[in-house]
Amino acid sequence: MTEETSRPAAPVEGEQHEFSAEVGRLLDLVVHALYSEREIFLRELVANAADASDKRRFEALTDAAKTLPPDASIRIHPDKEARLLTISDSGAGMSKEELAKNLGTIARSGTRAFGEKLNAAKPEDRPSLIGQFGVGFYAAFMVADRVDVVSRQPGSEEAWRWSSDGKGAYTLSPATREAPGTDIILHVKADADEFLDAWRLRSIVRKWADHVSWPIVLREGEEDKPANEGTALWRKPKSDISAENYTEFYRRVSHQFDEPWATLHWSAEGTTEFTALLFIPSARPFDFMEQSRESKVHLHVRRMFITDDAELLPAWLRFVQGVVDTEDLPLNVSREMLQSTPVLARIRKAVTRRVVNEIRNRARDAENAAGFATFWENFGPIVKEGIWEDSEYRQELTGLARFHSTHGDDPVTLDEYVARMKPEQEAIYYLTGDNPGALANSPQLEGYRARGIEVLLLSDPVDGFWPDRLHSYQDKPLKAAAQAHADLEKFETPAQDGEAADVSALLPALKDALGETVKEVRASARLVGSAVVLANDGGPDPMMRRLMQRSGQSLPQDLPVLEINPRHALIRDLAGKLAAGQDISVYAQLLLDVARIQEGDALPDAAGFARRLTTLLAGQG
Repeated sequence: MTEETSRPAAPVEGEQHEFSAEVGRLLDLVVHALYSEREIFLRELVANAADASDKRRFEALTDAAKTLPPDASIRIHPDKEARLLTISDSGAGMSKEELAKNLGTIARSGTRAFGEKLNAAKPEDRPSLIGQFGVGFYAAFMVADRVDVVSRQPGSEEAWRWSSDGKGAYTLSPATREAPGTDIILHVKADADEFLDAWRLRSIVRKWADHVSWPIVLREGEEDKPANEGTALWRKPKSDISAENYTEFYRRVSHQFDEPWATLHWSAEGTTEFTALLFIPSARPFDFMEQSRESKVHLHVRRMFITDDAELLPAWLRFVQGVVDTEDLPLNVSREMLQSTPVLARIRKAVTRRVVNEIRNRARDAENAAGFATFWENFGPIVKEGIWEDSEYRQELTGLARFHSTHGDDPVTLDEYVARMKPEQEAIYYLTGDNPGALANSPQLEGYRARGIEVLLLSDPVDGFWPDRLHSYQDKPLKAAAQAHADLEKFETPAQDGEAADVSALLPALKDALGETVKEVRASARLVGSAVVLANDGGPDPMMRRLMQRSGQSLPQDLPVLEINPRHALIRDLAGKLAAGQDISVYAQLLLDVARIQEGDALPDAAGFARRLTTLLAGQG
C-alpha cells in the first residue's frame, strides 16, 4: 500500500444521511439483478478510478496545482487478515458535497457533469472517460457488507469519508489522506473470499481491464506488481504496429496458435464511432464445429471489456476473432440494451460489411487463390450458413462460395459453372450427401456424366438447406440431381453397352416382393454402370432425411422409388430367373438394400441383409 492510501477504521460516527428513494431501489437491483457476474464490481471500480485520473489530468492543463504525480496509477490491495479490499487512485477526488451528490443520489455523476466541460475543450485534450460514476460504484455491495470511500481533492487539505452498509443510509465524516485521490475500501462478505486472493483479482483485471491506459498495480504479498497490459493495441496507429504485434494479440484474444489469415484494423467516424481490430484465422480450431453458433468478438467501451456475447457479427462469421471498442455506449450497458440499442445495430452492420468485403476481395485475388481455397476449406461450411439465413448477403455469399463438382478436383464458383453449362441446359444441378468421396461415385450421377452435365457435389450439413432458400442463381434454377432425372430426357441419350432386358414382368414382380417399402419400381434411363438407384419424387433427398432423423424431426411418409437398369447383367439375369418361374423375392430385398447403401442410408434390418447375402453366396458355392 502506498502512502497515499488511508486505512479504514471501525464504523465511524458522522453526519447521517438517507439515500434517495431511487438509490435504495438501485442498490437492490444492482446486488440482485443488474450484473450476472459478481466479479464485475472490480471492473466498475477500476473504471471509476481511471475516470477520476483522466479528469485530474485534463484539469491540470489549466491548473498546475492539479498536476498528477509521476507514479500515478490505480492500486489494488487485498488484505485477507482484515478482510479488506482497497482500490486507490491519484485522481480528481471528491469534496464532501460531491460525495453526497455522486454517491447518495442516482443519476448524478461526477463524470457526467465533467462531460459538459469537455465540449469546450480541444479534441486532443479530451481524455477518454470510461464510465458513469455512480451506478457502477454500487456493484461493490455485491461483495461487500460495507463500503468506505475516502477522498481528497487536489489543492485541498481536507479529506472526507463516505461510509455505508448499502441498506438505506450513509454517513459523512472528516478523514485524513496524505495525497489527493480516492480510496474505495470494501469490507468483504463472508461468501466472497475469492476476491481477497491476488491471483483471482489479477485474472479479473486481465479479463475486464487489461487495456485501461492507466497502470494497474496489484499488491501480492509484500510486493506491488503490474496487473494490466496498459495499452489498447487497436487504439494505436497501424504504422506503429508490427505484424508480430498483431499476431501476438490475435493469439491472446483467440487462444489459438496459428497466424491470422487476414487482419482488419480500422476506425469508423460519423454517426457512430468505433475502432475495430479483427482477425480471420488461417486454421480451424479442432473443436470448431462443437462450439456455439454465437460470435465471440469482444465488445469494449472506452478500452474497458464489456462482453463477448454482444453478437457483433452474425453466426455465419463466428470464426472471426478480435475487438470492437466504441465511445457511444455506457460502460454499464445491460444485456437488454445490447439487444435493442440502435448504436450496436449500426456497429454490427458496419463490422459485418467490412468483413464480407475483405473476404470478397480476397476471393477475387487470383494471385492468392490457394490462400482463399484454404480459407474456404476451413470456414466455407460456416459462411454458407449465411446463404440460408441472411437475405441481405445471400447473393454476395453465393457469388464467392466454392463447390466441388464432377468437372474436376478443383472447387468451382457458380459463375464458372454457369459459364460452361451445355447450350440446352437450363438448371444448375447438385447432389447432396455426407461424404465427398461417396458422392463422386454415386449412381445418381451416371446419367449426368454420360451426357457431359456438370453436377455440384455438396457434402456439408448446411448444403441440405441453402439451395432451396437460394432457389436460383443468374436466373438458373437450382435442382437436386436425385430428383431431376426427368430433365435428362432433354439431352441426347448416350450409346450404352449391352442389350436392354424386357422388364415388363420384372417391375411388378419386384414391387410385389417389396410391398409397402417402396412407392414404385421402374426402369431407369439415367443408370449406366449400376444396377439400381433410389429416387425421391418430390420428397426430401437422402441427405435431408438423415439430417431430419438426427435432429429428431418427424419424416414425411413419402416412400422411395426403386429404379433398375435394364442393361445391367444382374437385372437381365433376374428377368431370366423370373421367366423361368424362380422366386426372386430375396433378390428384390437385396436390390433395395444395395440402393440404400449406395445413398449412405442405414439399413433398417442389417441382420436380415447379412442373412440374405450369405444364403445367396452359399447357394452359389
